[in-house]
Amino acid sequence: MIRINLLGQDRPKASRRLRGPSIPLESSLRTLLFIGALAVAVIVLFAMYHQKASELATIQTRITSLQAEKTRLQAIKTQVEQYEKQKAILVQRIDVIEQLQANRTGGQQLLQMVATTVEHTPELWLTSLDRKGNALDITGEAASLNSIANLLTQMKRSGYFGEINMKEAAENDIVKGAQTFAFTMNAQVVTPQVQGVQPTGATAPATTAPSRPGRS
Repeated sequence: MIRINLLGQDRPKASRRLRGPSIPLESSLRTLLFIGALAVAVIVLFAMYHQKASELATIQTRITSLQAEKTRLQAIKTQVEQYEKQKAILVQRIDVIEQLQANRTGGQQLLQMVATTVEHTPELWLTSLDRKGNALDITGEAASLNSIANLLTQMKRSGYFGEINMKEAAENDIVKGAQTFAFTMNAQVVTPQVQGVQPTGATAPATTAPSRPGRS
C-alpha cells in the first residue's frame, strides 16, 4: 500500500534506543571484591616492606656500630699485646738482674766460706777454684793428709756443700826438703738451710790418716 504525506513534512523517524550488553550483578561484585582484596594485599605488602626496611636499617646501624666497636677493641688488643711483650722483656731483664745479683751474692758467700774453711785448716792452701753451676772443683796443697781430712770435715760442717768427692791426694816435690801433698776434689754447692751460717771457729779434731813414709 502506498502512503502519501499530505502535510508536506518529513515524518520523524522512530529513535532507536542503544542498549549495551547487560552485565550481571554477581560479576560486578566479584570484580569489586578482587580489586578490594588486591588493594588490601598491596597495602599489607607495603606495610611489611616498610617494617622490614626499618628493621634492616636498624640492623645495618647496629652492624656499623659493632664494626666500629670491633675496630676500637682491636686497637686496644694491639696495645695490650705490645704492653705484654714489653712486660715480658722487662720481667726477663729483672730476672737476669736478680739472678746476677744472687750469683754475685752467692759467689761472695762461697768465697768467704771457702776462705774461712781454709783459714780453720792449718798447713793447707788452695791453688785453684773452678765453679760450673753448682759443681765446684778445688785443687790445693797440704803439709799432711790430716790437713786434707780436716778440710773435708770443715766443708761438711759449713752447710754450703753437699756431696764432696776426693779425686786425688798424692805426695809431690813442690817444696824441696819438705813433705807436701797435692789434692783435687769436687763438691756440690748447696744453699744452707739457715741463712748466714758460718763455719764454727773450733777446728775439727784431726783425723788420723794412715801413716805414709815421707822424706825426712
